[in-house]
Amino acid sequence: MAKNILIALDQGTTSSRAIVFDMHGRTLASHAIEFKQHYPQPGWVEHDPDDILNTQVAALRKAVELSGVDVQDIAAIGITNQRETTLLWEKDTGRCVHNAIVWQCRRTAPYVEKLIQAGKSDLIRQKTGLVPDAYFSGTKLAYLLDTLNLHERAARGELCFGTVDTFLCWNLVEGRPHVTDATNAGRTMLFNLHTQSWDDELLRMLNIPRQVLPEVVDSAHVVGMLRPEILGRPIPVAAMAGDQHASLFGQACFEPGMVKNTYGTGCFMLMNTGDTPVESQNGLLTTMAWRLNGKPTFALEGSVFMGGATVQWLRDEMRLISTAAESEQLAASVPDTAGVFLVPAFTGLGAPYWDMYSRGTIVGITRGTNRAHIVRAALEAICYQSYDLYSAMVADRGGEKPVQMNVDGGASANSFMMQFQADIMGVNVVRPVVLETTALGAALLAGIGVGLFASKEEAASMVKPDLTFVPRMEQHHRDLALYGWHRAVDRARGWVEQ
Repeated sequence: MAKNILIALDQGTTSSRAIVFDMHGRTLASHAIEFKQHYPQPGWVEHDPDDILNTQVAALRKAVELSGVDVQDIAAIGITNQRETTLLWEKDTGRCVHNAIVWQCRRTAPYVEKLIQAGKSDLIRQKTGLVPDAYFSGTKLAYLLDTLNLHERAARGELCFGTVDTFLCWNLVEGRPHVTDATNAGRTMLFNLHTQSWDDELLRMLNIPRQVLPEVVDSAHVVGMLRPEILGRPIPVAAMAGDQHASLFGQACFEPGMVKNTYGTGCFMLMNTGDTPVESQNGLLTTMAWRLNGKPTFALEGSVFMGGATVQWLRDEMRLISTAAESEQLAASVPDTAGVFLVPAFTGLGAPYWDMYSRGTIVGITRGTNRAHIVRAALEAICYQSYDLYSAMVADRGGEKPVQMNVDGGASANSFMMQFQADIMGVNVVRPVVLETTALGAALLAGIGVGLFASKEEAASMVKPDLTFVPRMEQHHRDLALYGWHRAVDRARGWVEQ
């Protein structure tokens, strides 16, 4: 019997999804389940761990049911996940001691300020490729240990820290392995890119016992077998990768200089830099791309905190649209924003600004401003933020522009937005057949993990382009638009007084 079906578990910030692929990269079935977001205080974001786990299991079962595949034909499962989100649970009971602290959460900004004031920024940058920011897992874990007074229990090995990949593996795989992959480890601010291991100096800096940390494994690696009661038989869980790294892999960006942008809850642009970590001079992060057979590949990354989440805000909080899809039609119903700019710095600004104290701003409103202008300004803002990342990457490459930018993620289905992205960047934007390339990348890595593919190049045959958006905006109009955007950003920055 040919085992030629691959499944990706794509655990995201607002939903848990499972996608079933065949060997040709075709999506046989997909199912996603949204779950509740918790906001205990302004700037704080949490998830209920049970919601993460239960929705992911339910999505897996439903996707397999919808696909009609025989469970016996499933070759492997790959896990990809929202990164930096931090969980801490008891080793004996599996009970989480606190809600998951989400990557968007800004509660640990005071921890970051102390690190910066103590002169630790360069040390963190040199070892981890990251900048001190509340975004990353290290300060979130330190906060949990401090606030809940758990240092002694952690040092005795009674607690397990994990990002979402680790939490899912612990709960879904037989034997409860406590593991993470190198891409997720690299987003904790505790992992040394050069030694490819947890760093004792960084652990001391945040007073985190090594005993609480998971084992770090390759991105394509059989970590164990899915518990048989979930789908009726044990199946190899053969890959783990943070969502943006899986997307880079799923876009087949295997050569240095190749770049992709994922439009999910946030926007995340990564550029492959090969086997050498490149330190950005323009506010980007140095990060893992993936690790295969013990060999790391690196990338430059820029992160926009509010991408598709901006559209959710229009829908759920402002009630300007009833569905996310409606935003495209409404934005296209007006020729421009009539001078309105929206800066969605609801949880601060990521790269290249790294301003934890920025807040959302709308400028340029007049009596004639209507909801279509606001909606269009919100979609354009996602593209402007991505332009800032792209511009920083080009600068880090000495002005050399990529041939194209590959795009994926749910919001990349918005053709108005993708055309504006091509226009404002002045570069071709290529959208693939499978928009969920994060999930596809996890499936490809799982295929490599069980030997279904001999190499990543063989796996890349499953990746197929669909549509290319060609820039058509004149340079004069592009310059004016970017000038207005950067004026608006200046007004949003530093809004929260320290």
